[in-house]
Amino acid sequence: MRVILDCDPGVDDTFALIWLTAAAHAGAHELECVTTTAGNVDADQCAKNAAWILSLCGLPIIPLAAGTPAPLEVDLTTTPETHGETGLGYATAPERHIEHDWEALWIDAIERGTDDLHLIVTGPATNLAVFAHAHPEHFARLKHITVMGGAVNYPGNTTPSAEWNFWVDPHAAADVFAMMPTPITLCSLGVTEQMLLTPERLEGVVAKLGSAPIAEQLEAITRFYFEFHDDVGEGYQAQIHDLLTVLIALGAVEHEHRVTTIDVEANSDLTRGTSVADLRGIWEREPNCRLVTNADIDAAWDAFAWACSIHARIAAGDVALEELRHLRADD
Repeated sequence: MRVILDCDPGVDDTFALIWLTAAAHAGAHELECVTTTAGNVDADQCAKNAAWILSLCGLPIIPLAAGTPAPLEVDLTTTPETHGETGLGYATAPERHIEHDWEALWIDAIERGTDDLHLIVTGPATNLAVFAHAHPEHFARLKHITVMGGAVNYPGNTTPSAEWNFWVDPHAAADVFAMMPTPITLCSLGVTEQMLLTPERLEGVVAKLGSAPIAEQLEAITRFYFEFHDDVGEGYQAQIHDLLTVLIALGAVEHEHRVTTIDVEANSDLTRGTSVADLRGIWEREPNCRLVTNADIDAAWDAFAWACSIHARIAAGDVALEELRHLRADD
C-alpha cells in the first residue's frame, strides 16, 4: 500500500512515524509523502518535527511539506500544555527550511493511482478540506481515507463533547464528511484512548529499538506527554491515538467498524467540534463513515514491537536491505 500521512507532530504522531518508516524500510508499505497541518503546533514547526523524526528513523528522503497554516474559519489554537512548546515534549527538532507545496505532493500521489493509496489524517482535517475545495476532481478519486478525530457517544478531551482535532478546525471536519464521495474510516476517542503507553512499556520500546537514533530521543519526547496525562487525572501514562489510527488504516490490526453517517457541529461555541453519529438512520442520509468501534490493542503493540525491531536491526547493520524486504509485520 502507498501512504500519505497528514499529521501534526506531536508525540503520538511520532510513534506513528516510527511504525510507518519501519514498514517502508521492510517494503510492507510505501510512504509517499508526509504533510503537516496546524494543530499541536503550527504547520511549519510540525514539518520541522516530522523531518527530524524521519531522519532519526533513517528516511530523510521522504517528500515533506508544511500545509495550511490556519483553520478554515476560526483562529488557530495550539496545545503546548499537551505536547510541549515545540510539539515534541522535552526534545527540540533542529531548524530547517520547509517547502510548502503540499498540494502538489498529494496530486502527484493521486495521479499515480488511488486503488492502493491510503490518506491518513492524524491532525485537524484542514488540509483535507482545503484540498477538497481546491481540487474536487482529485479529491473525488481518493478511495481510502482514515481520520483520527471525534468523540462519538463518548466524552470529549477538549470540551465535554469535543475531541481536539475536530475542535481545532470544526469547519474542516464538517466539510470533509459532507463532501467525501465514499465513507471515511474514523478512529475516534472511544477506540484510540485504549492505546495506552506506560513508562514500563516505553522502557521496553526503547530497549527494543536498540541503537536506532530515534531511541535516544524517545524518552525526552514522551515524558512531557506522560506528565500532561497525569496532570489532567489520567494517570502517568499516555494515549497514543495516532499510532493506532495508522495501524487500523493499513490493516495491521484486527478491528470492527459500523457504517453510519457523521456530522460535526462547527458554528456553536458550546458544542463546537462535537461529532454526531446517526446510528439509527434518523437523518436518512447516505453513510459517509466507517466508524471504528473496537480494535485489538495487544496486536497493535505487537505490531509496534515489530517496527522497533526493524529499526534496531538496521542500526546494528545485521541485516541487508534485500533481506529486510522479506520481513513483514506478521513475521
